[in-house]
Amino acid sequence: MRRARCTVIFLTRETNPIMRSVKLTAAFLPWLFVSFLASPHAAWPSERSAEPEAPLNERIFRVPVQASPPISLEVTVYMPAHSPRGGPFPLALINHGASHDPANAPRVGDQFIPWYFLSRGYAIAIPMMRGYAHSYGYTAPHGCDVLAIGADAAQDIRKVLDYVKDLPGIDASQIVMVGKSMGGWNTLVFGATNPPDVRGLLNFAGGVKESDCSRPDESLISAAGELGARTRLPSIWFYGENDQTFSNATWRGMYGRYTAAGGHAQLVDYGAFQKDAHAMTASGAGLPLWMAKADAFLASIGMPSREVGPEYLPRPAPKASGYATIDDVDAIPYLSARERASVHAGYLAAPAPKAMAIGSTNGTWASGGFDPARSAMQRCWSTSRYCRLYAVDNTVVWPRQASAPPRTDFAPLRDVAAVPYLRTDGRRAYAQYLAASRPRAFTIAPDGAWGAASGVDPINDALAQCATGHAGCRIYSVDGDVVWAGK
Repeated sequence: MRRARCTVIFLTRETNPIMRSVKLTAAFLPWLFVSFLASPHAAWPSERSAEPEAPLNERIFRVPVQASPPISLEVTVYMPAHSPRGGPFPLALINHGASHDPANAPRVGDQFIPWYFLSRGYAIAIPMMRGYAHSYGYTAPHGCDVLAIGADAAQDIRKVLDYVKDLPGIDASQIVMVGKSMGGWNTLVFGATNPPDVRGLLNFAGGVKESDCSRPDESLISAAGELGARTRLPSIWFYGENDQTFSNATWRGMYGRYTAAGGHAQLVDYGAFQKDAHAMTASGAGLPLWMAKADAFLASIGMPSREVGPEYLPRPAPKASGYATIDDVDAIPYLSARERASVHAGYLAAPAPKAMAIGSTNGTWASGGFDPARSAMQRCWSTSRYCRLYAVDNTVVWPRQASAPPRTDFAPLRDVAAVPYLRTDGRRAYAQYLAASRPRAFTIAPDGAWGAASGVDPINDALAQCATGHAGCRIYSVDGDVVWAGK
């Protein structure tokens, strides 16, 4: 059963005259997307594919951060469904990045950061900055003074943390601060206040670029040195080589100045990620690049780091089956040649994470979202039968038929003349078999009889066809393999 969502009534922006925001050009948090291909049916609703099915126990709070004029921030809180201790839960407060459209920014972005912490048994708090979503106020401009930008946010973060850590179910002795992009920078600035109730800092591609600053990279590098000189909390920094917002020279310079000044930080360079490393935490494909490092960091500061809620993360991909390579379009089962070409071309062009599911009458794929394998299977079952995963990312996971003998080197698959026993009609039937859709099987008998079948249970169907009035029927080929042993 899906969880019930809470309903919160907010004043509109028209009722709050101080609700505006300066333009920040740090990369906005990208929406997770889900793409599908199948016959002409509506796409699977994105809200069903962007979140785990596990309970989020979501609550939305409005936290006061300023008395006059009154300003409050919208804060989303998730509680894990369970833990070995049953609660109270450690807390990860996650600071979001900047957006070109603050008023319409999603309340939860870069979702795989909160999903990761929920899987480790943490409660999650995500405050929206002033002017973002349904938070009131605005972010004050400070030009190139990136420390002042972070200091403004740090004051609000402190008030949100004081509010959230007193909620029932929160272990106020186990808190980490996390941030992505501008939120990563705000996390580092907050950390420089050396809060006694925070154990460590996790910075994902942190930084900020304000539109009225002509030298943002130089400002970040210089300011990072000042933060390092003041900060005593340990931190871990995650950056990628093809970050389209902060160049390698910038984040390496920031880290160098920070640590040279005395800051205790570990740098994780996770290399290039798809088209933009800045979007790594918005994709399930990025999880293998950072989860183990985050686990080790949390353990090093005495925080929980073991997975206790695997349902909050995408299921591990099945192993390669050896059935076919991802480029072999003819290996896709059940579908016609035209359908195979269509689903195959769309799937190859889609970005990871992605998955393809095939049913007896339809093929579909999903890209992005929380768990594309789950989404592809749900979509397949809504339009077809006998659905199974065919591929995950670039790995074919469709299994060989369970009762198929092992492949042999008796002859090449398409060598019609090599097939034993057959007369002219049997060889013509074998040539037609090679053009049939998979799953398929071809059987032969010593008296020249044969059987050919394509569909849900082709091996038994082909054996039954061959055995009608004939003895000694055996399997010669299954799908793309010759399985005849020669004796």
